[in-house]
Amino acid sequence: MRRPSHATDDSPSRRDLLQLALPALIVVIAAFLLAWQFVRPAPPKKIVMSTGAAGGAYHYFGERYREKLAQEGIEVELRPSTGAVENLLRLKTDDSVDIGFIQGGIANEPESEDLATLGSMYLEPVWVFYRGKTQFDRLDQLKGLKIAVGQPGSGAQLFALQLLAANGVATDDPRLVTLGGMTAVDALKRGDVDAFFVVGAPQAPVVDALLHTDGISLLNFAQADGYVRHFPHLLKITLPRGAIDIRGDQPPRDIQLLAATANLVVKADIHPAIVTLLLKHAREIHSAPGLLQAANAFPTPQDHALPLHTMARRFYDSGPPLLQRYLPFWLAVLIDRLFIMILPLIAVVIPLSKVLPAAYNWRMRSRVYRWYGELKFLEAEVDASDDTGNNAQHIAAFIARLDRIEQRATHRKLPLAFSNELYTLREHIALVRRRLLRLAETVTKP
Repeated sequence: MRRPSHATDDSPSRRDLLQLALPALIVVIAAFLLAWQFVRPAPPKKIVMSTGAAGGAYHYFGERYREKLAQEGIEVELRPSTGAVENLLRLKTDDSVDIGFIQGGIANEPESEDLATLGSMYLEPVWVFYRGKTQFDRLDQLKGLKIAVGQPGSGAQLFALQLLAANGVATDDPRLVTLGGMTAVDALKRGDVDAFFVVGAPQAPVVDALLHTDGISLLNFAQADGYVRHFPHLLKITLPRGAIDIRGDQPPRDIQLLAATANLVVKADIHPAIVTLLLKHAREIHSAPGLLQAANAFPTPQDHALPLHTMARRFYDSGPPLLQRYLPFWLAVLIDRLFIMILPLIAVVIPLSKVLPAAYNWRMRSRVYRWYGELKFLEAEVDASDDTGNNAQHIAAFIARLDRIEQRATHRKLPLAFSNELYTLREHIALVRRRLLRLAETVTKP
């Protein structure tokens, strides 16, 4: 037995569904494409850090960052340099370098568009070590001595020449030797040089080695307050008596030092997720109390020679992003990127999921309601003809129109879910037909 075609063949409904779904699909795709424009690319798996000479603080801390970021799946390539000046040059001219340490006072571009700072990571004192036990407290007491002023391109050399020039020492004096790092340490111990300028953290192997070497003394900057007035990028700090060795009473007195800040500088277009990751680990690396700093004193947005990166400002204001506090870095970044793609789902897909079914239902039912409209007009005409008088010809015309309505309604193809509306229409058609047949019988009676 063949099933009624109107109840089984739903190809027209499929066409209707496609007519509604296709524009909706286009809107959804357009929304996702628009959202994709705002999705940041994934952070790089590798970054390049310009550090400093082996044995220096920059190299020491670079190794710490490499270890920390390796745990997050980020490879850090360390590129040794002569110091802060070369690091700045690389950041300016070498596209492959992403990050580097720069001393305060080396750069002065508060409106820079290509570089940004992540803040000051620690203090870099200006250590002036010299041979002998004589207590020096002025740089001019070193006149006539052979002095190692650091490697060319280093921040130490720049500071050494600035401070010596302020004390009347010519920058081209042949007794100023361009030595730095462990090479200068060895030269000082052997007596090849009489003094050595170092700019670096106390943790730097170069500094640590000289602080614990017999026969090597540390110059006390008695005029530290005056230097700070002349060189605003410098700070006055105190190395307390006994801070190096409390039992051995080293140093035997409070020593005034000058210090610059060591700033972590990045390319302005570095991936924002890398910025927050670097600062998250910077807190772990630099926040511990030390020889010259209290706990949690660093990192801090202290130096303003370069603009503070936007993500760094957010970090200092509110800490790491919420996801990075509780999730692995790669997962936090993935969810953050996917969140942008969820917005079209919320803004477009969910409303469409409510509108499309309603529109489809209305479209299917409208086919039935159309025949209801014709049936209503027919009944209105039958009612009007009752008032003016019926004849067999009028009633036959009404029945013919009703037959056409029923024929079209019968052949109307609807999904099974809407068959009840179609069967209800046919029942109503049958009611009108019975009324017309009764009228026909009345007209034909003598």
